[in-house]
Amino acid sequence: MTNMVVGISTIVLRIPGNTSLKGKRKVVKGVITRLQNTFNVSAAEVGANDNHQRAEIGLAFVGNDRRQINSKLDKALNFVEAMEVAEIIDSEMEIINL
Repeated sequence: MTNMVVGISTIVLRIPGNTSLKGKRKVVKGVITRLQNTFNVSAAEVGANDNHQRAEIGLAFVGNDRRQINSKLDKALNFVEAMEVAEIIDSEMEIINL
């Protein structure tokens, strides 16, 4: 039996001073692209689509080592925070063994 581990995370961002969906898209697209290029993670905007100053980004990692998946989720969250393009106002993480 294989041990598949799925790690998922939601990161809620506040984009202060932003007044348009176009500006929001630029920030969100930049964050998602950098996450994908750096961590080879599945990432997408998953909520707050019509709110100019708020974005919700979902991430998913798949592997076979729970500690490694947990570490990658933590590093991805820290990476977004270090980008300093938006303020992280909430995040959730879940690791599932299948």
